[in-house]
Amino acid sequence: MPTFHLDIVSPNREFFSGDVEEIILPVSNGYVSDGYMGVLAGHEPLVTPIGIGVLRIKQNGEWRDAAISGGFAEILPNSVTILSDSVEWPEEIDARRAEEALRRAQERLRQRMSREEYLRSQAALARALTRLRVSNRKVQ
Repeated sequence: MPTFHLDIVSPNREFFSGDVEEIILPVSNGYVSDGYMGVLAGHEPLVTPIGIGVLRIKQNGEWRDAAISGGFAEILPNSVTILSDSVEWPEEIDARRAEEALRRAQERLRQRMSREEYLRSQAALARALTRLRVSNRKVQ
């Protein structure tokens, strides 16, 4: 299967750099993912916002998942560059902290708040759920 080069960078580190066969990323027009988009070698050029969700990377015939929390992807026929606020492999996720963040976000959503506060709470909830979903995959 043809490959393309993938670079994933967050503010605190270079998360991934290598040749891959396919990626599936959450795309968004706001805070939370609106759906997923697959990318193969030879994809048409595109810049797209990334939502909060599971990033799937296929390398050497094996899939690996990561929790991603927004950003942008520049897609070219032979390369993809992802700039993200935060990206984590399953083994880097502290499930206890993610569960606490989930409870806090759920509690905030039960309170009266402005639209901006509501959107921030929805994003926090989505991040926590994604981190838990990805962290649980490491033990399955």
